Amino acid sequence: MRIVLLGAPGSGKGTQSKFLVEHYNVPQISTGDLLRAQVAAGSPLGRKAKEAMDNGQLVSDDIVLGMIRERLSEDDTRNGFILDGFPRNLAQAGALDAMLAELGKHGVQRAGLRKVARE
Repeated sequence: MRIVLLGAPGSGKGTQSKFLVEHYNVPQISTGDLLRAQVAAGSPLGRKAKEAMDNGQLVSDDIVLGMIRERLSEDDTRNGFILDGFPRNLAQAGALDAMLAELGKHGVQRAGLRKVARE
């Protein structure tokens, strides 16, 4: 099962991901966690991301997509994954769809949008 969860911070994506991980027995992939891990590991993509952040810039889609590509190439995603918080825009969605096709993952099977109630 390939699932994408979208929503604003605090919308419950992480909480829902935990339930889905248990139900489908597939890994959760959080772009924020991926980014932090790559920076901490000093990987080539992590170094590029750190440079952008140190310069007060957003990490480019190319860097984030590279990190996601590496993660989705790992064996534990063979039977599916839960992508938490990505894509964030239509360009990223198109790039993700193309990447999944290249990796033989054949697109997202489920997508969910979590809204946050205004208080």
